[in-house]
Amino acid sequence: SLPSSRRSEAKAGRTDLIFLIRFRHCCLLRNQRCLLAYLYDRLLRIRALRWEYGSVLPNAIQFHMSAEEVEWFNRYKKSLATYMRSVGGEEGLDLTQDIKPPKSLYIEVRCLRDHGEFEVDDGTTILLKKNSQHFLPRWKCEHLIRQGVLEHVLS
Repeated sequence: SLPSSRRSEAKAGRTDLIFLIRFRHCCLLRNQRCLLAYLYDRLLRIRALRWEYGSVLPNAIQFHMSAEEVEWFNRYKKSLATYMRSVGGEEGLDLTQDIKPPKSLYIEVRCLRDHGEFEVDDGTTILLKKNSQHFLPRWKCEHLIRQGVLEHVLS
């Protein structure tokens, strides 16, 4: 902020200070636009994290987020869940399950690390151990593929 003596001099008619005041005001507006663009870009990236990782973010990512960003992510997550429940009948429709349209309903996957038990639709459980291969429904393992637990095996 300009000292009060310079402001009063500019009001009194010193035209050489008007340029400085305008220049400073333009700099403040530019900085404000840059900050807003940065914050908007972060929100877009946080929104994309919901689609990439699901409703629970890894701790490494959440560590780099502010409390307000975590709160915004949680509100977005709840809003998306409410919408998905309202769209697909009784069970709802999970819009996050397929990023690209599937070519087949079942895919062959290889487990990249030990994950533990995994339940399939018919109630059977599969033990996901490192380097084991399984033929699973695409929609059940899509999130695990995005998280790096499973890898899609292309024949």
